[in-house]
Amino acid sequence: MKLVLIGCPGAGKGTQAKILSKHFGLAHISTGDLLREQVKSETPLDLKLKSIMESGGFVSDDIVSELLSQRIKADDCKNGYILDGYPRNVSQAEGLSAIVGELDRVVDIEVADELIIERMSGRRSCGGCGAMYHVKYNPPKAEGICDSCGGKLITRSDDVPETVKHRLDVYHSQTAPVIDYYNKKGIVLKIDGSKPIDEVSKELTELLEKL
Repeated sequence: MKLVLIGCPGAGKGTQAKILSKHFGLAHISTGDLLREQVKSETPLDLKLKSIMESGGFVSDDIVSELLSQRIKADDCKNGYILDGYPRNVSQAEGLSAIVGELDRVVDIEVADELIIERMSGRRSCGGCGAMYHVKYNPPKAEGICDSCGGKLITRSDDVPETVKHRLDVYHSQTAPVIDYYNKKGIVLKIDGSKPIDEVSKELTELLEKL
């Protein structure tokens, strides 16, 4: 099974992808994770990618496509995979079939902008182990301190409200048209992402099991 999860930043794509990955035995491929892994070194390209990502912009299609092409060759992708965060524009969607072939379904996780801003601006990550928290929905036991390793919790630069608003603007102008593109192929599943995580995953899993 080959799936794409689409939704604005903070819609819950990563969370649902992890749940679906475990349930169906599929590889979870996050282009965001691929890029963050790439920028850990200090080459000129890596520094350029880091600057683009921190400003809320999008990395060029050819770079992302190359990273994705290499990733799907891994052994854990033999039974299928879930693409989380790709394609981000119609051009990428048009070229995706050359990389992965035909998709089974595209899941559109719908959440209002106002809720997205609340979700993302409240996120905190541990600078030590990378554990994620939320000041409202998943707070640490001690404010600002990671439950797991005792590391300091930080606000990622792309979770600052101003950057979130910019990312939403970019999403609506560039990524939302991708949904129309796949609608014409008749493979889009629309899901209300404002519901609790377990309700969203239950509904989504039941729909995909019917394929």
